[in-house]
Amino acid sequence: MNKAIGRYRWTICGLVFFATTTNYLDRQVISLLKSTLSEDLNWNDADYTNIEIAFKLFYAFGMLIAGSVIDRLGTKTGYAVSTTLWSLAAIAHAFVNNVFGFIVVRSALGLTEAGNFPSAIKTVAEWFPRKERALATGIFNSGTNFGAIVAPLSVPFIAATMGWQWAFIITGVIGFVWLALWLIFYEVPTKTARLTPEELAYINSDMENKEEAAAEEGGNVSWSRLLSFKQTWAFAIGKLLTDPIWWFYLFWLPDFLQSQYGLSSTEIALPVALVYTLSTVGSVGGGWLPMYFVNRNWPAFKARKTSMLIFAFLVIPIIAAQVLGSVNMWLAVGVIGLAAAAHQAWSANIFTTVSDMFPKRATASVTGIGGMFGALGGILLSMLVQKNMFVYYRSIGQIETAYYIMFFVCGAAYLAAWLIMHLLVPRFQPVKLDDAQPSPVETV
Repeated sequence: MNKAIGRYRWTICGLVFFATTTNYLDRQVISLLKSTLSEDLNWNDADYTNIEIAFKLFYAFGMLIAGSVIDRLGTKTGYAVSTTLWSLAAIAHAFVNNVFGFIVVRSALGLTEAGNFPSAIKTVAEWFPRKERALATGIFNSGTNFGAIVAPLSVPFIAATMGWQWAFIITGVIGFVWLALWLIFYEVPTKTARLTPEELAYINSDMENKEEAAAEEGGNVSWSRLLSFKQTWAFAIGKLLTDPIWWFYLFWLPDFLQSQYGLSSTEIALPVALVYTLSTVGSVGGGWLPMYFVNRNWPAFKARKTSMLIFAFLVIPIIAAQVLGSVNMWLAVGVIGLAAAAHQAWSANIFTTVSDMFPKRATASVTGIGGMFGALGGILLSMLVQKNMFVYYRSIGQIETAYYIMFFVCGAAYLAAWLIMHLLVPRFQPVKLDDAQPSPVETV
């Protein structure tokens, strides 16, 4: 952060934040229009869940292929292509008017939006030394929260004044604004004239280690090769267990507020915005905490795991959301906001474990594999819990029971994920792609 070094890497981080904001803004529009679309297009909860399962299914498949494609195309081209396609898919929502049409466009959106996180994690690995990656990841990952804040403050009002079709069109067009900025300002560090020599040396400071430099040599790595490492499985299982919780917040929080407290589509704007404002604090704080520990001479793996354990415990109060909400809605909103903040703090760190354990040339592919598992977890949650459980309990007038069960699942997921990751990779050892043996060198 020294001024003499230069700060252009934070401009790049800002671009990734903007892309992530756009990514989540586009995907959340439908959840905020659920009641409007259900009324206008005669949807029921099962229709909505099927549409979202389609999104998650294609997002999972997209994650699997996006990481590998981006590792091959490079970050600049891969990110640009992905954003162009998902922006077109977002706009296309305005031109369909039945369940099947929405399944098609949501599938296209899921497939193309999958390119964001592999591109973002690869960008951070290229532009930041290891000690700053968690903070940079926390900052760009807070774009998910910012998008979720902007959406309830804008989408319902656009729909109310201009029609729901324009909500999809206007949010989709924002992606092309980002695209122009990306093409103007982004290049890999070694080709960027805006970088000072000092900042380039700082970015590449990890490469002073000969083992680090050797790890970056060679071509792309196959999925089968990456799946032979327990480090890949630790990341993938961690995402499998915790990503579905974020999906739950994203797609069902507006419904929770409407069904439990009778809020209208415009009245939910403030409580939803509060939840995601807290999430933004959690995302940035989640990136800062392990760096704080490392600066006090903690080993990096210990700093990362201790931080993740703290965040796992901070989710647990959500189990009481229904009880607290029966006293006052804002108490429920508060503990949900705390859990969402803890999730984003967890997310900033679990993403960073990829660049802790894998060389840059494999980060997008590993991120894609983990993202696929996370999306599959979201599908399973929708199929096994949301779809059947929500339809049943709503039919007997006890929807609050369904939410109570889900909040209990949310509270337990992160501790389970932490324990499994700890058993698989106790010290987050970096891998050697050449001989499939982990390096004994700890990350810094």
